[in-house]
Amino acid sequence: MTDFNDAMSVATSGMRAQASRLRHLSENIANTDTPGYRRKTVSFEELVQNGQRSGAVSTGPMRLDQSELKRIYDPASPLADESGHYDGSNVNLLIEIADAREAQRSYEANLKMFDQVRQMSSALMDLLRR
Repeated sequence: MTDFNDAMSVATSGMRAQASRLRHLSENIANTDTPGYRRKTVSFEELVQNGQRSGAVSTGPMRLDQSELKRIYDPASPLADESGHYDGSNVNLLIEIADAREAQRSYEANLKMFDQVRQMSSALMDLLRR
């Protein structure tokens, strides 16, 4: 049964990691037009247990994208400097939507794996009861 538990643990960690990624992506999308907002990125790290690679993942530290902020010309804005520009965000909506779709599909794949392991475990228990 430990193999089933290990497989469920790997699938669960993948779902948690993708959920965290989706949370950051939704924050980025919500702040696309927020002046001075920097895009949040998250990385994944493989978990090591007892010196062995477990296959499970966790999210690494959240990082702010250090790419240049978009300069916006709007002399009427209270944020504008003497040249009439202010810093917008560095969020590219197209990239965020593509990343969200990828995270959603990865989450669904981990969910499918979890469900398959659960069904196999249930079928094994049914066989053992006979």
